[in-house]
Amino acid sequence: MELLLYHFCPDTLNLYGDRGNIICLRKRCEWRGITVRVEEIKNPDEVRGSGCDIFMIGGGSDREQAIATNRLAPLVKEIKAWVEDGVSALTVCGGYQFLGEYYETKNGEKLEGMGILPFYTKADEDRLMTNILVESETFGKVVGFENHGGMTYHDFPTLGKVINGFGNNEESGEEGLHYHNLIGTYLHGPILPKNPKIADYLIEKAYERKTGRKLEPLEDELEKLANQTVWNKFLTSKRTKYKNEV
Repeated sequence: MELLLYHFCPDTLNLYGDRGNIICLRKRCEWRGITVRVEEIKNPDEVRGSGCDIFMIGGGSDREQAIATNRLAPLVKEIKAWVEDGVSALTVCGGYQFLGEYYETKNGEKLEGMGILPFYTKADEDRLMTNILVESETFGKVVGFENHGGMTYHDFPTLGKVINGFGNNEESGEEGLHYHNLIGTYLHGPILPKNPKIADYLIEKAYERKTGRKLEPLEDELEKLANQTVWNKFLTSKRTKYKNEV
């Protein structure tokens, strides 16, 4: 049994250890006897056929997002089709932002996004950086680290309610986006090793879509303890804003 994972633009979109999410997915599949074939996609002609089971897009600066958008523009129709068909996907920070229609800089310039989904991001005057805690109906207690200069606005279901931190923006109190089996989030760290329920959700949806069978659970006592320890440590920490020079 093999799952095909496309890792988009790993050379430009890989902040704060986002590549660790790939390692986590591979390991949790390996423990179940599932092989994951990872193909790093830097140019659209490297996508062959429609057999993608999972894809990931990591974080990057405004400049790197623009480079990635230009590179992947020919794949917009295909990626849209994957999302609507229920392909598992994790998009982090810049990779989350550029799924939308545009990113508006502080000087009012609109950097065109992929337009996969109808939402947008605007640069904040300050940088939103802190350890973040999110209460999710689907995934329980979600922990991570956020560091972003943009505020994202949309009407889609979210990853969950922010308990500590900023999330999508300072007004909504919500973090991320959850549409079909696509997850968009500002959580770095990387997110998946600290939150095995999210990792297994992505694997499970890909596995069920490909085989029609249920995914076997793993023994996650250590992962659960790590998640709870981080949650307890930062439950009373303060949100921090920094001058946005990016």
